[in-house]
Amino acid sequence: MSAHDIRSAVRPDPDQPMVDIANYVADYRVDSTEAYDTARYMLLDSLACSMLAMKFPECVKHLGPVVPGANLPGGARVPGTSHELDPVQAAFAIGTQVRWLDFNDTWLAAEWGHPSDNLGAILAVADYLGRKAEREGGKGPTVRDVLAWAIKAHEIQGCYALKNSFNRVGQDHVILVRLASTAVATAMLGGNKEQITTAVSHSWIDNGALRTYRHAPNTGPRKSWAAGDACRRAVTHAINAVYRGVVGYPSALSAKTWGYYDVAFKGNAFTFERPFGSYVMENVLFKISYPAEFHAQTAVECAMQLHGEVAGRLDEIEKIVIETQEAGVRIIDKTGPLANYADRDHCIQYMVAVPLIFGRLTADDYNDDVAADPRIDALRNKMQVSENPRFTTDYFDAEKRYIGNAVQVFFKDGSSTGKVSIDYPIGHRRRRAEGIPVLLKKFEGALKGYLPQHQAGRILAATADPASLDAMPISEFLGLFTV
Repeated sequence: MSAHDIRSAVRPDPDQPMVDIANYVADYRVDSTEAYDTARYMLLDSLACSMLAMKFPECVKHLGPVVPGANLPGGARVPGTSHELDPVQAAFAIGTQVRWLDFNDTWLAAEWGHPSDNLGAILAVADYLGRKAEREGGKGPTVRDVLAWAIKAHEIQGCYALKNSFNRVGQDHVILVRLASTAVATAMLGGNKEQITTAVSHSWIDNGALRTYRHAPNTGPRKSWAAGDACRRAVTHAINAVYRGVVGYPSALSAKTWGYYDVAFKGNAFTFERPFGSYVMENVLFKISYPAEFHAQTAVECAMQLHGEVAGRLDEIEKIVIETQEAGVRIIDKTGPLANYADRDHCIQYMVAVPLIFGRLTADDYNDDVAADPRIDALRNKMQVSENPRFTTDYFDAEKRYIGNAVQVFFKDGSSTGKVSIDYPIGHRRRRAEGIPVLLKKFEGALKGYLPQHQAGRILAATADPASLDAMPISEFLGLFTV
């Protein structure tokens, strides 16, 4: 095989992974009823997360225009606010809302992530297009259209995550949010396959954000707006490709020395388990009961079961043994002082200690006032975290996608609780029938906890019938959330 000629200016054909994304986004027709039904619940769940996030000033301060006064009357709305913004900044704001509390849906494989993060871009662009169409006497996208775009964004992000570990090279999973949102937003704006490929090439040339803000000793709140930032960048790429006709970069991945593979992925090309379809939406994991990093969801459930047996004997505890998956050990096994809420909601010991003590785990439990309770760190210091190989095996099994944890408490007198072990949480596909009523309760509680009761009632009425909701213009639906 001849050596690559670094002097040649002949532009190659676009890298196949970029072409595959463009073909899927432009041509694939989603016909899975299960995918649409799950996407509808995903939309409600994400809006619930957005309303819950409005209680936190650190989130709210990110939601307005990039500088005071930079509003766009008639632009994209930010749910739960009166903001009207350009679609780029609205994508950032909505993505930040959805992601802030680490309570939205999740996908776990070689890479981790939260596919509903893409709603930041999708809802912003859809509302912008819908309101523009209304002004011009046209017809904008419906809720059903948004669900179809969300299914495709989930699929792109999730299928890349199945076999390609960006965290292993130090990059954050929001690189896949930017990728999926770029492709989908470009198509939403009317882009053809060439323009989608162009926009995607720009997304890869951006490289990726470092995971520094997700790990000790630097864990911090950037992880709560990183997905919003990816959505903002994605809409920029889409607008540039469709409205400005920017040039694409066909070997953005494979170019020797300068391409993404050589620069950031140790020279390796991407590998894929399956072609794009609707698999990811059908199998996505919902965070329903607890705002906790997903690798710890079942650990929290275990701790909740043990609360009644343990809460009255905290001083008698000798040790607490937690078994988790390899990924859980690598991401959330954390010792020492926890500096902020972002540190705490990525610490499995903290997320087990709180329910053992209080019998609950809410977003407020990551705040400084709760963390100041000395019993939490006292229990953390007694915890031993280790990998259970079966949990790791089941985690990667394509037919299971389990996220198992086990917790057992040992006392100084030699007695112990039983080992409580849970393979998959209530948000798992195998617990959909059990989980959906809880998800809907989460949605209703989030609305009534933030919006005026009459407004929450209108939204609940609008979402009661799936067919009617699907047919509703997305701009009308999002208008119900304006305050």
